[in-house]
Amino acid sequence: MPKSIIRAYSSYCRDAVALLGASIREARIERKLTAQELADRAGISRGMLQRIEKGNPKCEIGAVFEAAAIVGVKLFDADESALPKHLRQTREKLVLLPKSVRKETKMVRDDF
Repeated sequence: MPKSIIRAYSSYCRDAVALLGASIREARIERKLTAQELADRAGISRGMLQRIEKGNPKCEIGAVFEAAAIVGVKLFDADESALPKHLRQTREKLVLLPKSVRKETKMVRDDF
């Protein structure tokens, strides 16, 4: 097994991760979800969820964002109408790429 990399994180990064983890935990408790229920819905282990809630900066960002989205923690303080515009511009740029480079996107039904 390769050696684990020791990485130093800035205090800003540690504070941001801790704040996001605490917000996820608080929202989970407000929604009366157990850690196992949220972990199952997010498709992660309960241990991963516990590390997210404790503010471990080594957790996968996709897993953190998915847990936050499920419990309703708002990740961006941007105007909601600005996000689709940004996504539309990104899609327009991707159209210029050859088809062999573009990934096929599938719609995910997440309306539980």
